[in-house]
Amino acid sequence: MPAYWIVHVKVTDEARYGEYAKLAPAPIAAHGGRFLARGGKHKQFEGNDRARNVVIEFPDLASAEACYNSPAYQHALTFARDSSERDVVIVEGVAP
Repeated sequence: MPAYWIVHVKVTDEARYGEYAKLAPAPIAAHGGRFLARGGKHKQFEGNDRARNVVIEFPDLASAEACYNSPAYQHALTFARDSSERDVVIVEGVAP
């Protein structure tokens, strides 16, 4: 079953976060990830609003977790951690 990263982001330093945005796609792609939503228009109905929302599909939960824990993605995160407020969840999809 596929798995999804669901990420809600408030960017606090555009330049520094831009470095994360340059580095993150390579390890995501290397683990079979593909962007389904990446910062497009949204409407917040409940909870905390974050200006940037991202959904990434992975082939399975193991791939999604391996990507997050990979050295390349952890390096990219060094730029995101001090330039944004983020909520990240990995959720397994349902069988068709």
